Amino acid sequence: MAVHRKFRTAVKAEKLSVWFAWASGGFVMLAAALATQDVRIVGVVGVVTQVLLVGGGIAFTITAVRMTGQLNRKAEAARRNVLGGL
Repeated sequence: MAVHRKFRTAVKAEKLSVWFAWASGGFVMLAAALATQDVRIVGVVGVVTQVLLVGGGIAFTITAVRMTGQLNRKAEAARRNVLGGL
């Protein structure tokens, strides 16, 4: 059981790091979007940047959700292994 507890703790820490990285990236993308929204060098720079950042944000969200799901499946498999298939 101690092995399972260590594994569960490691999974929780990994999930936390995945979502912390997602949130940090979101703040960086938000800062970039806010910094470029009033750029008037070429009329579409701000719009293009914001569209790219929204697309990137959606992709990063999908990736974070998939990584969390994979970690959940890994934890469930480890739990079944420790409990003997219950």
